[in-house]
Amino acid sequence: MAHASPYRGRKVLVTGGTGEIGEALVRAVLREGAQVVRVFDHDETRSHWLREDLGDPPEVRYLLGSVRDRERLRRAMEGVDVVLHAAALKHVPLCEYNPFEAVQTNVVGTQHVIEAAVDAGVRRVIAISTDKAVDPTSTMGATKLLAEKVVAAANQFTARTVFTAVRFGNVLASRGSVVPHWERQIHAGGPVSLTDLGMTRFMMSVAEAARLVLRAGARARGGEVFILRMPALRLSDLARVLVEALAPAYGHDPARVEVEVTGRRAGERLGERLLSPEELPRVRVLRDMFVVEPAWRKLPAGEATRAPPRREWDSEEAQLLDREAIRRLLRSARVIG
Repeated sequence: MAHASPYRGRKVLVTGGTGEIGEALVRAVLREGAQVVRVFDHDETRSHWLREDLGDPPEVRYLLGSVRDRERLRRAMEGVDVVLHAAALKHVPLCEYNPFEAVQTNVVGTQHVIEAAVDAGVRRVIAISTDKAVDPTSTMGATKLLAEKVVAAANQFTARTVFTAVRFGNVLASRGSVVPHWERQIHAGGPVSLTDLGMTRFMMSVAEAARLVLRAGARARGGEVFILRMPALRLSDLARVLVEALAPAYGHDPARVEVEVTGRRAGERLGERLLSPEELPRVRVLRDMFVVEPAWRKLPAGEATRAPPRREWDSEEAQLLDREAIRRLLRSARVIG
């Protein structure tokens, strides 16, 4: 069923708006016909670069600030209709060694976004989460789980604003992800560092991530978690495909670029889950996504949920992409030619 765009003619604020996902969201809502897009970020340099890349259109405003600053958020949200909350600390090892900093940004910062949105009368807030929030083993995952919880709970304290979350898998070629890291290592002739040969992950492109956020914004009634149905792969296969595709372009023989196993980092686990067993009774399975309904919502009889099989939400149980399928995925995401 078609949904009217909640962005056309609206004023939209994107927190973390100069990050890989934030920038994709800025471009996406501009294509959707947003009247005003406010790019909220603490990174002055990347804000300048984005302004140059976009050609400084009059509907885009650049606001320097941090989600830790509640008063700055309140000023930034004046007159805003929709908030896309992408600001976060997301690197697992860094959050593991700086846990309270992760709490301050991912949990307290999200609460600040909620409070500012309620005060400003914002219509919709869509917060970005991660599959690492499912039965978390890391500080980053635990803080994102708490962020999901405070976003869902916000719906019970106001009827004016719809709060919802989207849960991402690994985003291909996003800043700080394994793909650009491995590309730098391949450029240098290797070795390519891999923490564990058996590690599996769900993968999505930056474009898919942005589309998921837009679709969630259109569908949300409040309190849901939206998750893209996405493929899983073994990271060792991804590394080898990248070596085969990129090494010749950098003047190296792919057969001589080694993959070096370095051991799992703090907070990492072998596989990821898109859903937790506790959530399964509340999952609606759509053609392209899972929707986890909040525990407090009673669904009409015609909207009964059905739990998907484990292979669709647990990367260790999933049917993994083979190397040729990984090549197609990388080409479609424009990571390789």
